[in-house]
Amino acid sequence: EDRVEQSPQTLRIQEGDSLSLNCSYTVSRFSGLQWYRQDPGKGPELLFLLYSVGDEKQEERLRATLLKKGSSLHIEAPKPENSATYLCSVETQCSPGTCRLYPNPEAGSLE
Repeated sequence: EDRVEQSPQTLRIQEGDSLSLNCSYTVSRFSGLQWYRQDPGKGPELLFLLYSVGDEKQEERLRATLLKKGSSLHIEAPKPENSATYLCSVETQCSPGTCRLYPNPEAGSLE
């Protein structure tokens, strides 16, 4: 069974402290991982798209890295404007009729 889990669920930090959010996955045929940011009342906004183990992308204070069975989103010295819900999503390949969508009940929220 394909699974995606994210931790921690909620994170409260002091301004200036660094933090990491983690996303682990078990899928039969991995084809990509995305990190999103969602602000209250808005839809998710794509931050990073990672395809290969070892991929690392950075934009300002945010850096995402893809590992063999997971990914981390690191925020260096967060500021109040970084307060949001951060979500990871995994793409898989499958035959027609064999794919199902699973909710992510452990979406990470940064306050």
